[in-house]
Amino acid sequence: QVQPAESGGGLVQAGGSLRLSCAPSGSMFTIDDMGWYRQAPGKQRELVASATSGGSINYGGSVKGRFTISRDNAKNTVYLQMNSLKPEDTAVYYCSVLGVRLGHYWGQGTQVTVSS
Repeated sequence: QVQPAESGGGLVQAGGSLRLSCAPSGSMFTIDDMGWYRQAPGKQRELVASATSGGSINYGGSVKGRFTISRDNAKNTVYLQMNSLKPEDTAVYYCSVLGVRLGHYWGQGTQVTVSS
């Protein structure tokens, strides 16, 4: 019913910027939380940033101060502005959609690669 679709990944040099978008498609639904997770090879999936429908925002410690999450409720879209990118940010980035009644859904992921 809910199919998150990420876009905006790619290859960028260290210190550069990238903007990810996630626009879930499907039937009408109520979303409580939207966010971004990432997973590097051999590592567990970790929180990057999340935003509730009420405006509360959480960031993973490794990205705080560099990344900014924003949410457009009218378009039901979540964005991740990534600045000052580092090689250790290289990972597959997944969009997360959570509704307390709807359930939890993941996007297919988009690759972000940061070169030295």
